[in-house]
Amino acid sequence: MFEMLGASLALTGLLVIHCLGLLMAAGSWRAIAHAAASWSDSARVRLLFWLRAAPGLSAILLVTALFAPAYLAHEPRDTTEIVTTELGILAGLSLGGTIFALWRGFANCLATRRLVEDWLRHSVPIRMESAGIPAYRLTHAFPVVAIVGVIRPKLFIADRVFQALSGAEVSAAVAHENGHLAARDNLKRGLLNACRHALGFLPLGRSLEREWRRAAESAADEFAARGGSETALDLASALIKVARLVPTGARPAMPAVASLISEDFSSIGARVLRLTELAARGGLPAARAFPIMPLAMGGCLSVILLSTILAVSGSDFLARVHLALEYFVAVLQ
Repeated sequence: MFEMLGASLALTGLLVIHCLGLLMAAGSWRAIAHAAASWSDSARVRLLFWLRAAPGLSAILLVTALFAPAYLAHEPRDTTEIVTTELGILAGLSLGGTIFALWRGFANCLATRRLVEDWLRHSVPIRMESAGIPAYRLTHAFPVVAIVGVIRPKLFIADRVFQALSGAEVSAAVAHENGHLAARDNLKRGLLNACRHALGFLPLGRSLEREWRRAAESAADEFAARGGSETALDLASALIKVARLVPTGARPAMPAVASLISEDFSSIGARVLRLTELAARGGLPAARAFPIMPLAMGGCLSVILLSTILAVSGSDFLARVHLALEYFVAVLQ
């Protein structure tokens, strides 16, 4: 029973902390979303990534570094406590969510590998120095402009895109993809998938991921626009032309892929408008920088507060954590 109870508490801790963290993250974003509109796109996408990833990472850290040591150090091996129905249900939800998240990540890896193998069979290598990674000209019905993979990324551009876009527009589209590459967006997309948990699929988690995806596209547009007004306008023109090439009813089903056209077609209009604004400003965003200093101060204060609590508690800290776990079990009985 000692092992079963410990595993149930760990799984339940992962679930509860993750869900509470998602509530806090979603609430924080709603509170600052209006102010964040004045930040640069790259700053906004960084914040959204950490707001979505932090709850899951915090849950793993607290359970492995705090709850598990407290339980192992202070719970009697011959404990008479049982896994109640309520605790078992929460643990089961957590275990199911964890297995599903791991399976989703594994399935995405397989799907990405198969996608690359399929596209390589229908493409030819091309020389594109502006990409900085291997580039391929792809025969495909969808107007693909995408970087695929994390460890050895590859750039694929469909024949239809080369036929419809001018050389300058193709270069602008590649600059957009370079923005995804510089931000490691494919890796971040995979990490966000791994951070999903049993209740991470509720609207709170999905809404933050949706906001991150939109911000990631805008940040990549902003990255390309740093090349100047002409590049910003060329990218806006490329977005419009590529969007017109999309077959009716088609949606890109591409895991671990940073694409010029994402599954959210409704954001193209806003992206084009943003690019024209950047072009009017000389291609450089005129937004306020991300408020690093206030967050850094808040982080330092949190560390100081935690250090103070640990210093006051001394060697009894894990014992107090164990008492909190005992209270939680008692509440569920």
